Amino acid sequence: MNLKIFAGSMNIKLEASNLTPLFIGIMRLWQNRQSKNGSNLSACNFPNCRTIFDPDKVKSKVEELTAEMSAPDFWKQDHQVSAKKAEELDLQTKILTAEKDTEDALARVGLKLNEDNYSPNDKEMEADLDSAMQKISWLESQTLFSGPYDEKDAYLFFHVGAGGVDAADWNEMLLNMYLQYAKRKGWKTEILHRTDNEEAGIKNATVKISGVRAYGYLKAEAGVHRLVRQSPFNAQNLRQTSFALVEVLPDMGDVDVGIKEDDLKIETFKSSGHGGQSVNTTDSAVRIIHIPTGLTAVSQNERSQMQNRATAMQVLKNKVYIQEQAERDTAERKMKAATASGDFGHQVRSYVIHPYQQVKDHRSDFTEPRTDKIMKDGDLDEIILSVLVNQRDNDIDNK
Repeated sequence: MNLKIFAGSMNIKLEASNLTPLFIGIMRLWQNRQSKNGSNLSACNFPNCRTIFDPDKVKSKVEELTAEMSAPDFWKQDHQVSAKKAEELDLQTKILTAEKDTEDALARVGLKLNEDNYSPNDKEMEADLDSAMQKISWLESQTLFSGPYDEKDAYLFFHVGAGGVDAADWNEMLLNMYLQYAKRKGWKTEILHRTDNEEAGIKNATVKISGVRAYGYLKAEAGVHRLVRQSPFNAQNLRQTSFALVEVLPDMGDVDVGIKEDDLKIETFKSSGHGGQSVNTTDSAVRIIHIPTGLTAVSQNERSQMQNRATAMQVLKNKVYIQEQAERDTAERKMKAATASGDFGHQVRSYVIHPYQQVKDHRSDFTEPRTDKIMKDGDLDEIILSVLVNQRDNDIDNK
């Protein structure tokens, strides 16, 4: 990889103070190398990769948050608010560090290319290019979270589809996959409701996930997920296709949507989940149905019926709010990632365990042959970013 010859062919002046064209050229060359090595995704949109953060603005934000967190009474306020600001400071600091590290790495490359004794097999340069590639890809990925709700927490709703007991089992596998993903991200999870299937798996579940940009990431997961495998519930071990629907909504907090009490149907029942000694012995679980829209929210995780009612009501308000906003906005996908219409005819992602192993997203064409990496380890960042990049590019093309 003789970068000096390559840069000369592009009429690039090799100076540390003029690295923008060199950066683009190097990254274009590096992309070709990565693709030959089997790299599946870069969040950067090569060859138009660019760092678009304003360092001065990010630095100002870091200083503002640092000063706020230094106040004596900072941690006396609501713990979740304090924790979110601490996480935001950590993210902004990482952005500044990545920008500086990338600039330094490319500066070293530019200086070395001017040396007469430059070697195309320079290991230090290789390391600098690898480091710059990774940091620029990460920086670019952070630009994908500009939606109005991307910074908010998220609700995930799981609905069993076609496939009998296999589908119920698959629904639970998806739930566990996202719980594992949240754990990897350092997010907090709370299962608000789950209805177990008689033989195995779950019929439906509701999970709240709290963390930095939880909705920004998880909105990519909305839609129908398809599993193909040899059924563990079939004596002949036949191949079985199962479906499950995942809804994703942002947590809008306690929004005021003017819901009338007469428009609500409230049901109570015994909880089937974990939560306390009396959970399974009293009608503590609550289901609230908004009659005009048919939207439903369920909570069974709290010990008391009153607490479950309050939680279910907040979820329902979020659902109604998002639906009302979607009706006033033609760009519905930006506000509500998926509906619970039960349309299982169009899957967003396929997980194939038999006769071969592969996870494929049908929107971005991202493929991963290591199914355990996705399904058991919850290592979803790459596949999620591939979808977000695809959505961003489609939005640009449609403007």
